[in-house]
Amino acid sequence: MLNRFARALFTRVFTPIARFLVARGVSPDVVTLIGTLGVAFGALAFYPRGEFFWGTIVITLFVFSDLVDGTMARMSERSSRWGAWLDSTLDRVGDAAVFVGIALWFAGDGDDTLLLVLSLYCLSSGAVVSYARARAEGLGMTANVGVTERADRLVIALVATGLDGIGVPYVLALALWYIAVGSTITIAQRTLTVRRQSQAEAPPERPS
Repeated sequence: MLNRFARALFTRVFTPIARFLVARGVSPDVVTLIGTLGVAFGALAFYPRGEFFWGTIVITLFVFSDLVDGTMARMSERSSRWGAWLDSTLDRVGDAAVFVGIALWFAGDGDDTLLLVLSLYCLSSGAVVSYARARAEGLGMTANVGVTERADRLVIALVATGLDGIGVPYVLALALWYIAVGSTITIAQRTLTVRRQSQAEAPPERPS
């Protein structure tokens, strides 16, 4: 949902940066890789120490590379299946780093077993949400439905973690619960969507 409404706006905002990089011969793949490394560094260097605000600032500076590299690829006419695969794969690496960083805090000084388990569930269920769509598309079907898509999960997690970093109580716990429940519902929605398509494609049974 957030993905649909915000992507067009932020693409326009970052188009000048993309144009600047293309003019200097920078590859979109390089931007993709740097963005992922920056997100992973912000999450794994700051979050496990409880520095949620500054970790979120660092992650936010790099997370928009996902829009910059795509705009660069279109401008330079270098869009390819390799670039699309690399971008999608490294997106999941960055997402995993965010939830691993949060989980490490709750496993250490945060000392909260329930929120540790919840963070790990958000990590694993998010991976299943993405896989369900990718596998459906690989089989010639669609599963582009759900109440919490990738952008929704990431924005909610980052905003809540940043607010927790400046002392807002309960916001991170509530966000993790929302993401966990939303991801579970999304998995169910995608499962039912693929099931309906599969049944519609099935040949009718012959009368005995």
